[in-house]
Amino acid sequence: MKINTTRFGELEVEKKDVIVFKEGLLGFENLKKFFIVDPGDQTLILWFQSAEDPATAFPIIEPKIFQPNYIVKLLPAELNSLDLESINDASVYTILTIPKVVSEMSANLKAPIVINNKTKIARQIVLQDSKLEVRCKMYKELKKYIVSYASDDSTRTRATEPSVTSPAEAQITETGQPPEENKNTKQL
Repeated sequence: MKINTTRFGELEVEKKDVIVFKEGLLGFENLKKFFIVDPGDQTLILWFQSAEDPATAFPIIEPKIFQPNYIVKLLPAELNSLDLESINDASVYTILTIPKVVSEMSANLKAPIVINNKTKIARQIVLQDSKLEVRCKMYKELKKYIVSYASDDSTRTRATEPSVTSPAEAQITETGQPPEENKNTKQL
């Protein structure tokens, strides 16, 4: 099905990818259907787009990326409401708040979104753990993870060595500048 969105334009979404909230999200109880959009950038931030309101989309992220020890403990009633036998059968995301000063970005660890991977039923659950923050500052941890993330781009990108025929061309190839512009620059 085609869904128009304010942020991403028209998107083609498979029915099997629509995530259903019986109760909606906190503060958005009237919106029941969402899907995840991966913008394909290097931030690891995804978007939880409403299938019912083109203007409603929330930035989300897997909390394990910036807080490896994050654990979601659900009560039996919460597991039942999601038709889950174990949290291992679910995906967990936290909603991000991204202010104008991006380094002040925070994640809501207290009320994660839990999605049953098989049925696509989801809930935003307020966890009972009093140590969890609603506004967990996580920009530095995310940045560290992105910088240290190892990707094997050689499988996607073919790099070839340029053929060099003269010393001047060799210098341009090594520095990116012609020899006369290079005299006063230092190699890093």
